[in-house]
Amino acid sequence: MKELKNVKFNNQTRPNFTFDMLEWEELLARDIHDEILNLHKLTFYEILIITQGEGTHTIDFQDYEIQKGTLLTIRKDQVQKFFYNKNIKGFLLLFTEDFLISQFSKEEVAKSFQLFNELLTSPKITVAEPVFNEFLTLIHFIKAEYFSHGDDFSKSIIRSALHMILTKLYRLKAKKGPILLKKKYLEQFLAFQKLVEEKCFETKKVLDYAQLMACTSKTLNNVCRSIVDKSAKVVIDEIVITQLKRLLLNTPLSITEIAYQAGFYEPTNMYKYFKKFTNNSPEGFRQAHT
Repeated sequence: MKELKNVKFNNQTRPNFTFDMLEWEELLARDIHDEILNLHKLTFYEILIITQGEGTHTIDFQDYEIQKGTLLTIRKDQVQKFFYNKNIKGFLLLFTEDFLISQFSKEEVAKSFQLFNELLTSPKITVAEPVFNEFLTLIHFIKAEYFSHGDDFSKSIIRSALHMILTKLYRLKAKKGPILLKKKYLEQFLAFQKLVEEKCFETKKVLDYAQLMACTSKTLNNVCRSIVDKSAKVVIDEIVITQLKRLLLNTPLSITEIAYQAGFYEPTNMYKYFKKFTNNSPEGFRQAHT
């Protein structure tokens, strides 16, 4: 079985800089061409800006139609896939978690993590031309600074322009979803999400997470319904399925071994669980994507 490739941050232009900028066609011309045309997992954050053409981009096994004016936000550990299309043009802004933490305030980092959180907001947003032109102005400003200057001031200048892009994206997405920094229960929901992502192969019970968070199951359900309009169990199941998909493609383990690693007492239980939410068997999913 061909395993899912982990693509690491590799800045070929400025090796010691944890921010990078690429043009779409430049990326597809690199020697990682074959890797990015297959499903691969990111170890950094990415913003894709489409300036020309139409096509498809896959994020966490879901296909998104892209066109001029589309922006995609993809977070660390998500899975993506490019489709080769010579008519598409655009830019990629790439940066590590360390770049965010070192260059932004605590509140700005929190907003950025919400912006890239696929449970809070769709990775895709398409904007009308006047607003898109505002993004393009900032993109071209970063491009000029990034490729023309390498002095001590450059990082701060790029950081300021990127901050404007992230803030504009945050404002647009906040109008469409619950990514509001001071929204009631948001902090509790993010803590719950983090716990589930860390422990979902240990337990899939709402009561267990409620106890870990020192609250009742009813409170945890209220938290989830307030933020994403879903029950806590639905949130758990969605995270488990995503983690199972990644595991199925990221390891040569057999389906039986994965079932036990994922906390199922019997492999048939994982089969039924996976089939219920995906209408596909674990083996069928693995074969379809490899």
